[in-house]
Amino acid sequence: MKVESASNQRKISITGVKKAEAAKRGTAYFLRRDWQLYLLLMLPLSFVLAFKYAPMTGLVLAFKDYKIARGFWGSDWVGFEVFQEIFARHDFIRAVRNTLLLNGLDLVFSFTMPIVVALLLNEIKSVKFKRANQTLLYLPHFLSWIIIGAIAYQLLSLGNGAVNNLIEMMGGNRVPFLQKDAHWLVSYLAIGVWQSMGWGTIIYLASISSINPELYEAAIVDGAGRWRKVWNVTLPSIRVTIVTLLIMNLGKIMEGSFERVFALQNKATTEYTTTIPVLVYRWGIESGNFSSATALGLFQAVIGLVLVIMADRIAKRLGEDGLI
Repeated sequence: MKVESASNQRKISITGVKKAEAAKRGTAYFLRRDWQLYLLLMLPLSFVLAFKYAPMTGLVLAFKDYKIARGFWGSDWVGFEVFQEIFARHDFIRAVRNTLLLNGLDLVFSFTMPIVVALLLNEIKSVKFKRANQTLLYLPHFLSWIIIGAIAYQLLSLGNGAVNNLIEMMGGNRVPFLQKDAHWLVSYLAIGVWQSMGWGTIIYLASISSINPELYEAAIVDGAGRWRKVWNVTLPSIRVTIVTLLIMNLGKIMEGSFERVFALQNKATTEYTTTIPVLVYRWGIESGNFSSATALGLFQAVIGLVLVIMADRIAKRLGEDGLI
C-alpha cells in the first residue's frame, strides 16, 4: 500500500510540474508546436466570423429609420421607436400568438414522437426490419419544405387529392385537410412529425446503443419485463440526451420554420399562418420596411436566448448537466 501511495504521489507531482511548465511556455509555444492544427481551425473559424458574426452589424437597423437612399450609416438614429411601433401593431400580437401556439404544439408532438419510435425500434430484434424502417423514417429529413408542401397538396387537397379520392371511393365525405384552419393546424403538426421524426430517432437510437448491457441483465435478474426495462433502464440512461435536446428546442419556440409555414399556407387558411418568421418576410422583403423586420428578428432572437438560458438553469437545479 505504501508503494502504491508513493507512486500516486509521484504521478501527481509530475502532473503538477507539467502544468507549471505549460503555463510558463505560454501561447506562442503551443502555436509553434501545433501550427498545422491551428491552421485547419482557421477555416471553420473564418466561416463563422464571416457568415455568423459579421452580419450582426446589420442589427443596428433595428434602432434606425433606415432609408435606402441615405445608406446604412447615414439613416437617422431613432432608438427604441421602431420597437414601440411594432409592439403596438395588431400583426405583431397575432404573430407572437401563432408562433407560440405552433411551436408549443410542435414541441409536444415532434419532440416526444422520436423518443417513442426510438424505444419501439430498439425492441425489434430483426436487424433488417429495423434498418429498413430507419431508412424510411430518415428520408423525409432530406426533402425541402417546398417539395413536402407540393406532395402534401397532391395528397390532401380537397378537390383532387389522392387521400380524399380514396375517402370518397370508400363512401366518406371529403375532408378539407388544408382548406380550413382547424384541419390545417392538425395537418401542419402531422406533416412536421413525419418530416422530423427520423432525425430525432437516429439521435436517440445512438444514445440507447451506448447503454451498458449489464444494466438490462440486472433488470432481468430482478424480474423486470420488457416495458419495465424501458421505464427503469432505457429512459433514465438517455435522460441527458433528452434534456439537452429539450433545452435546444425551447430556444426555437419563438423562431419556427418560415419554409414550413410558407409551403403549406394558402388563401383559405389565414388564422395560424401569420408567424414571426413570416411577418419578418412580409415586412422586410415584400414591404421594404427593413427597420421593422430587423427589430422583429432581434426581438425573436433575444427571447430565444433568454428561454435557452432559463431552461439551462432549471435543468441544472434539477440535477442535470445542462448546456452552459
